[in-house]
Amino acid sequence: MEPSLPLGLETGLACWAERVRRLVNRGESVCSLFLGRQGLYPAVSPASPPRRRLRLNSIKKLSTIALALGVERTRTELLPFLTDTIYDEDEVLLALAEQLGNFTGLVGGPDFAHCLLPPLESLATVEETVVRDKAVESLRQISQEHTPVALEAHFVPLVKRLASGDWFTSRTSACGLFSVCYPRASNAVKAEIRQHFRSLCSDDTPMVRRAAASKLGEFAKVLELDSVKSEIVPLFTNLASDEQLQKAVGPKITLHDLIPAFQNLLKDCEAEVRAAAAHKVKELCENLPTEGRETIIMNQILPYVKELVSDTNQHVKSALASVIMGLSTILGKENTIEHLLPLFLAQLKDECPEVRLNIISNLDCVNEVIGIRQLSQSLLPAIVELAEDAKWRVRLAIIEYMPLLAGQLGVEFFDEKLNSLCMAWLVDHVYAIREAATNNLMKLVQKFGTEWAQNTIVPKVLVMANDPNYLHRMTTLFCINALSEACGQEITTKQMLPIVLKMAGDQVANVRFNVAKSLQKIGPILDTDALQEEVKPVLQKLGQDEDMDVKYFAQEAISAVAQRLRKLDFPVKDSEEPSGPGADKNHFLRPRGPGEDTGKAHRERAARVAPEEAVGAARFRGTDVAKGPAYQLHVHTETHLPNWKLQN
Repeated sequence: MEPSLPLGLETGLACWAERVRRLVNRGESVCSLFLGRQGLYPAVSPASPPRRRLRLNSIKKLSTIALALGVERTRTELLPFLTDTIYDEDEVLLALAEQLGNFTGLVGGPDFAHCLLPPLESLATVEETVVRDKAVESLRQISQEHTPVALEAHFVPLVKRLASGDWFTSRTSACGLFSVCYPRASNAVKAEIRQHFRSLCSDDTPMVRRAAASKLGEFAKVLELDSVKSEIVPLFTNLASDEQLQKAVGPKITLHDLIPAFQNLLKDCEAEVRAAAAHKVKELCENLPTEGRETIIMNQILPYVKELVSDTNQHVKSALASVIMGLSTILGKENTIEHLLPLFLAQLKDECPEVRLNIISNLDCVNEVIGIRQLSQSLLPAIVELAEDAKWRVRLAIIEYMPLLAGQLGVEFFDEKLNSLCMAWLVDHVYAIREAATNNLMKLVQKFGTEWAQNTIVPKVLVMANDPNYLHRMTTLFCINALSEACGQEITTKQMLPIVLKMAGDQVANVRFNVAKSLQKIGPILDTDALQEEVKPVLQKLGQDEDMDVKYFAQEAISAVAQRLRKLDFPVKDSEEPSGPGADKNHFLRPRGPGEDTGKAHRERAARVAPEEAVGAARFRGTDVAKGPAYQLHVHTETHLPNWKLQN
């Protein structure tokens, strides 16, 4: 009678090995070693616990059987038998998957490593996850023992079969094998491998996409740089926006697999990858497990975010600025004040306009967490500092963001902190700033309403009509042009029109012809009575002005007003039709009358208009008008500014 196996005893193992040798020497088949009456692997019900332990021990000593059989019989008998009869408890299959990973020497070395692939391929498709993972681990180990020729002949086809399998189990297993076979494959095969990986990243089954996402960083490391840019970055963007992905993997995999992979992407050497990862910072943090989320963000995400704030690539900084404010709602008030506010301040001062815009456009997120007062103490001083920056382009950028910022903060806070700043821009020594400030007022009125404009903005604008500096008086007209449409007929007629009509008597011709242009601009907003009784007489008077340019623009305005009255079926006398030099837009080219020097008039007009045009052109040349003749016209006017001007 054959001795039974004394488990755990050295003598028992010796007897067991001797038993194998006797069976082999008698010519017994491999099947008899496992299934025969005297075999090591009794053919009984798998549900029998004692028998399951015997089978498990047999599998764990599989190398002993292989040694006894020899490399040839192991390849021709043992491995086919294992491949064809893989059915058992998961514990047994797990042990088998582990054993086969170390079997290369037992089948004849690297030249025959491909013989181990069939049983491992079968194990890689089973339902139990731990068995599949162990099979993939063994396959990865064996892949390194393949020659390049054998890799393409045997291992790569296995990966393709798994990647295109009918069951999701095989496709998830394939995800872990791409990175180990790609580096040694030929270019043609590499293209096929990348195609299969792209397919798995967009698989219909979430578990497959999850498996592909977990191996995305690993696969990217072995790819060529061009392939990373053209293929991996788009794949990452799609997977990062997958609604099921992060939540599907659960907290354990997220913490141990996704977070490290995400960290690697945040510090990737390619700016496109860093930008894509930075754009997903908030989304990833929101989907972290609630328990311990704050600690994970502070310890594992925020240090990488701090580095990106000062990244050398503006697209990376811009992507981060678009989402970083949202972290405040996740981390809470204390963490926001202590850790996030310094980052916001740094981004507010960034040289890239888009970075500043993204911060300002999301201030409401921070406002909800820390409150408006804390915000005014922290971020608003930085905004005011930028608004008074010596470089006019910086001031211009802040002006352009002001309507958006005002909407974030609300009308009360705006009036308290920023209103005076907006008015001060109207008397800036750079024309581009004054022009932008005028447009800014129009947008603020559209946002806050006509009542706010009537009480807050219009009175301050009209005060400038009495400013000693003619450029500031013209700014009043520009503001009226911009505000009239936003404020409507009543405010324009009752408050703005009287000031415009009064300025028709200004001593500076540039102001007078801008009065004519303003009356033409606001004419469509006024009612017929105001046009007929107030506007037309003033324009007729300007039409007789001694200055040729004032005449010209007055006649232009008269023509527009007459056309407006005709549309309203208001009677217009023939004598009121525009006539004379101003009626022709090309009157500067008309024949010269007796004693009239049109060339001189043209030169005088050019001399007056040139300073304003030069200032406007300065915004494109990057020069400051203080260096040119235009600034000399108002260099001594600072002491005459209205009392609401913000002092530098």
